[in-house]
Amino acid sequence: MAKNKFYWGASTAAHQVEGGLVNQWTQWELAHAHELAKTARSRLSYLPNWPKIKAEATDPNNYVSGAGVEHFKRFQEDFDLLTQLNLNSFRFTIEWSRLEPNEGEWNESAFRHYKNYILELRKRNIEPFLNIWHWTVPVWFAEKGGFASRANLKYFDRFIQKVTSELLDEVKFVITLNEPNVYMGMSYSDGVWPPQEKNRFKALWVYNNLKIAHKRAYKIIKAHKPAVQIGVAQQIANIQAFRPDFWLDELVVKIMRYAWNWWWLNRIKRQMDFVGVNYYFTDYYKGFQKINPAKPVSDLGWYMNAAGILPLLQRIAHHYPGKPIIITENGVADADDKFRKGWLAETMEAIETAQSQDIPIIGYLHWSLLDNFEWAYGWWPKFGLVEVDRANGMKRTIRPSAIWWASYIHKNYID
Repeated sequence: MAKNKFYWGASTAAHQVEGGLVNQWTQWELAHAHELAKTARSRLSYLPNWPKIKAEATDPNNYVSGAGVEHFKRFQEDFDLLTQLNLNSFRFTIEWSRLEPNEGEWNESAFRHYKNYILELRKRNIEPFLNIWHWTVPVWFAEKGGFASRANLKYFDRFIQKVTSELLDEVKFVITLNEPNVYMGMSYSDGVWPPQEKNRFKALWVYNNLKIAHKRAYKIIKAHKPAVQIGVAQQIANIQAFRPDFWLDELVVKIMRYAWNWWWLNRIKRQMDFVGVNYYFTDYYKGFQKINPAKPVSDLGWYMNAAGILPLLQRIAHHYPGKPIIITENGVADADDKFRKGWLAETMEAIETAQSQDIPIIGYLHWSLLDNFEWAYGWWPKFGLVEVDRANGMKRTIRPSAIWWASYIHKNYID
């Protein structure tokens, strides 16, 4: 198979790697860093790797994104790493707060940066997957109520119009929103992320507003760039019955699959040129209780079942027949690089099986290219194909698992 027939790539997000940002998340980090460090033991000591992460997890600096991994100024170096890894695609976020730091005030220098960013990908024959929103918003937008206010969608519309006119000439794939279900849940339903408003009604309201925001963005982009392929990157879980064929478990599974995986996507399927799936979780339900195997688990304590992507791909193909599928995120927190090769190998096997079943999967974007800032967890979880030593000049080192994957791609997918 020729390299350009399938999109092998990696993903990242501006807030997690760029550095030097001012948005609602950076404000929240600075306000809560000491609290997160103080409560780290009560939140994280159950993890098997607690002794290893204790020093970092109890340091307030762990919870401040700060300089990131300097991707904003070292992006060309990072793109060269993509080439070394035989990857032909890259998903990235444009940071709204950098582009419109004050209401109605455009940072033309930042637009020039992202234009050059995209051109540098093109120079290396790397397909840009441009992600517009990945949970962060400008401070001024958050102060107006963010996506909790329907009236505020006009500001997002304006941003989409500007991005469409300035940045999409060399872009074929656009992801409007990243994991609106996770944002809804963590920021409003559970209320643990900014703005920390624990209100189930407001959570559903925000979720619905994000649906409207996507539909309006789709219409704006298509009016000016009809060839651009547009989707979302939704966190979709492989939800299974703990006791197969037991009526209660099977009923709960149907409810959970619909509520978490399909409800929102069903309402945008006409404004979705491809299905973007972020896969990390296989979850088992015994009645209404989630009971996952104790092992194997990642550094974050998440049950690892890379092969669970296959039944999920089968369900997605069933729910959205004919829609191309792109795995827009998939990876494992693994600082010692013990599990990542196995995770990748199982995932490659699942993709090959899906292809043999004529499931229209066209791309796989691994999370992530670089070790990055993992939101409320901070810096200690390591998802990167490339290790970043933040204590040693942000030195980049390709991990052995990534070298194996690059060899796999070269052997099986490059003529």
